[in-house]
Amino acid sequence: MSTQAFERTRLRTARELAGLTQAQLAREAGLTPAAISQFESGAARPSPESVGTLAEILAVPPAFFHEAMTESHEGFFRSLRRTSVVDRRRARAIAHVAHDLAVRASAAQRFCASDVPVIPVSGLDVPAAEIEQIAARVRSLWELPSGPVGNVVELLEAHGVAVIRLPLDSADVDAFSLPFADHPVVVLGTDKDDRARSRFDAAHELAHLVLHGEQIWGVKEVETQAHQFAAAFLMPAEDIYDQLPTTVEWSTLFELKRRWQVSLAALLMRARTLGRMSESTYLTAIKAASARGWRRIEPVPLGRPEQPAGLLRYLASPESGAARAVLPPRIVESIEVASAA
Repeated sequence: MSTQAFERTRLRTARELAGLTQAQLAREAGLTPAAISQFESGAARPSPESVGTLAEILAVPPAFFHEAMTESHEGFFRSLRRTSVVDRRRARAIAHVAHDLAVRASAAQRFCASDVPVIPVSGLDVPAAEIEQIAARVRSLWELPSGPVGNVVELLEAHGVAVIRLPLDSADVDAFSLPFADHPVVVLGTDKDDRARSRFDAAHELAHLVLHGEQIWGVKEVETQAHQFAAAFLMPAEDIYDQLPTTVEWSTLFELKRRWQVSLAALLMRARTLGRMSESTYLTAIKAASARGWRRIEPVPLGRPEQPAGLLRYLASPESGAARAVLPPRIVESIEVASAA
């Protein structure tokens, strides 16, 4: 076991992974809610016996409570009102375990450090042109060629972002991210079995890491900005403008979907945003797509979503034994299974 003292934030993480309140954990551990609260606040430390009891109840190795922990904010979730606090906190705790894995993988020289540029927006009410410029700058810094991005997940991993796919057990928890400086974490839900939308999700979360970091989160404006960035990052104006139709030409849009690996909905919105398609034409297209049921399941499937590989390679290596000894085995296994599916 590590000689480091009891890390209070680890207890909160383990409890949230288990989906328990302080009162529920206290009851199962034969302790008082006040004791659990004091352990988590740092006002008191549990005895070795209590540590063992808590570890058993929460299904974590006792050493988990003695690991240093990097804090972050509550995470970039699409809708805080729609997402329950319990679901959101459990998902965030899983992301912390993914960060733990990335840190250890990096120490084993099996994962690179992050070089995600942080280019904060000048405010919540900024012109779309500013977002477009930042997206273009990130593409330039990462030396991306013009045209479609080949594999968004692979690109993020190549720049030190820990990406995992995970069944989040709730339809209300969408993709989200945590902006750790060394290894940001992007979590993509496995329930969205759509390559185009999953790619957009990944680019959306990259936007939060670039534009918002630890500074701004939890408000509607940041979600709008992230959508604008994702569209500009995946479909640069100078590359796609002349390809977009000015009328509702489904055959052209189908071909563009295959080429750019984005959804019809994203293409139509991009055509509208760039002024290639008028508002009335855009609305006509949206109504036609809705009448055909395409708002739920689009035609021209692109195949399975992009799959993360960085942490899986580390977990398949002998060096991962040290991480497995201190991290929650069920959570590590769920990351392996979901990301490899």
